[in-house]
Amino acid sequence: MKSSAGSMAVAALAIGTLLAAGGQALAEANRVTFPENLDRLVHYATVKRGNVTEHIMTTAEAIAAVKAGRPVPAGTQFVLVDHRDGTLFRYFVMEKGDGWGADYDDRRRTADWQFQWFWPDKSINTKENTTRCQSCHRGQEASEYLFTGDRIPRFGGTPIE
Repeated sequence: MKSSAGSMAVAALAIGTLLAAGGQALAEANRVTFPENLDRLVHYATVKRGNVTEHIMTTAEAIAAVKAGRPVPAGTQFVLVDHRDGTLFRYFVMEKGDGWGADYDDRRRTADWQFQWFWPDKSINTKENTTRCQSCHRGQEASEYLFTGDRIPRFGGTPIE
C-alpha cells in the first residue's frame, strides 16, 4: 500500500502536535457555537471556589423543561461564565443537538450534548481538553449531564449559590 508524502506529512504534524501537548488531546472541532443570545440567557446558578466565580446560564425554555420533568430541548445551550479574581477568564458551552451523540463512540457519548471552551473574545480555546469534559459530565446522566441540574427546580428568579 502506497502513502502519499502529503498524508505522511499531515500524520507527522498531528503526532508532533499531540506530543508537544504532552500527549493530551486538546480542543477539537465540534458542533458547539458561541451563543448569539448570551445577553438573553437566564442566570440560574453561581458557583464560587476560591478566586473563581462561575455564573451558569441557559434559556428560559430549558429551565421550564427541567422544572416540568421534560428533557432539555435540542438547540439548547448552557453557558458557564468563568471569572478569576473578578475578571472574565473564559466561557464553557454545552450544546445539545439532534443526533449529535452519534459523533462519538459509546465511551465518550453524553447523549446529544457536545462541549467547547471559548476565550473572552469568543474564539475557541484550543488549549482545553474537551474529552475530559465529556468524561466528567458522563457521571451526571441522571440530571441531563448537568452538574447544576439539581438547582434548576429551585430557581425562582435569583441565582442559586
